[in-house]
Amino acid sequence: MPLSAIDSQLCEAARFVISPDGHAVDANLQAAFKLLRAEAPVLWVDTPGMRPFWLLSRYRDISAVERRGAPFVAATRTFLTSKMTEERLERMFGQPYVLRGLLQMDDPEHAAYRAVAQPHLTPPALAAMEPWLEGWADQIVSRIAGRSEAFDFTKEIAVPFSIRGIMRLLGLPEADDELILKLSWGLVGPEDPVRRLADHPATAICRAGFGFRDYFDPVAADRRACPRDDLSSVVAAAKVQGEALPDYERFSYYAMIATGGHDTIAFCLSGGMQALIEHPEQLARLRADPSLIDTAIEEMLRWTTPGRHIVRTATEDVELGGETIRAGEAVALFFNSANRDETVFADADAFRIDRRPNPHLAFGLGHHHCIGAHLARREMRALLKALLPRLEKVELASPPRRTSSTMVSGIASLPIRCEWRAAEV
Repeated sequence: MPLSAIDSQLCEAARFVISPDGHAVDANLQAAFKLLRAEAPVLWVDTPGMRPFWLLSRYRDISAVERRGAPFVAATRTFLTSKMTEERLERMFGQPYVLRGLLQMDDPEHAAYRAVAQPHLTPPALAAMEPWLEGWADQIVSRIAGRSEAFDFTKEIAVPFSIRGIMRLLGLPEADDELILKLSWGLVGPEDPVRRLADHPATAICRAGFGFRDYFDPVAADRRACPRDDLSSVVAAAKVQGEALPDYERFSYYAMIATGGHDTIAFCLSGGMQALIEHPEQLARLRADPSLIDTAIEEMLRWTTPGRHIVRTATEDVELGGETIRAGEAVALFFNSANRDETVFADADAFRIDRRPNPHLAFGLGHHHCIGAHLARREMRALLKALLPRLEKVELASPPRRTSSTMVSGIASLPIRCEWRAAEV
């Protein structure tokens, strides 16, 4: 259905969900998606300043695109950005994005590049990290436990916990955590007033990209000269089709791991904590029955869905949701809308820690399924296991603040106040 053929309420809903500021107001965002799913689940959007595309908001259509792959491809448009931003990036890099990682690749190239890191991010490979992860979670919680005054859960628990996890896997020093945070926030939040690295999104994205290059090129050189038992050495030594990774793809690979390995986890932890505070009966159940922790994590992933959307392009005409997608037309898949689809999730707007089944799309689907999904689950489990037994009572100290981004988004500040139990000896 074309945007011009629908009423003003639907037009406003479409414009709201593709606006970075729209993702900073969750209640309004969910209401807009609910309307789109019901009235225009496959919607042609042609709005000033942006190349046109089909907006997909329904689980069935989104999962169909991701599961089938061809005739939908990742190249050459990955995220919704303005024409001006795309043109600037095209002039500088020859393509409308600053990094070229797994999200921008299609098979067989995608499979070859994915195989570089995937063996090191499987459950058996990550098992060796478990004791350190549990110890780090306990250390993070112990810094805060017993504090009676309000504190920012995101700033003091979720972010430092998650960034150190991925940096340790990469074999990088704790002193560099803040720099990688700054660069990754700038990359995925180029329009957020707090996170952006420049006023114009294209400039902000470029600064982040160049920052990653300037940081990881020396890392790669060091690991090639003196390999270590870390993921940085794996990427530095990687070959695809017998050739070393080109410089551009190599630092993009590093940036992809560093960025994807912490921000989404921090958003899930902060959003999950907010959900537990706002649903105290669920928190009580979880504390009383720790065996629910894994289903609770899946519900937190569904509830928060930090990776908001991805863009695919049709290579041939295809029918989707009653509409004909023409060859060359783009489709924007909004995963956070799919994860509230009432036809798939019973009581979709209810936060239920025992939800089964829970076929959420927080990690995507198909061959582009998030390569770090197992790490994310392990980190969330470790922190919740350390935190929940110490927590007697928790409440919001002031309203949360959300980021303004249609790429990766969530709670950037969660001020809370806690009452604590004494640590078990």
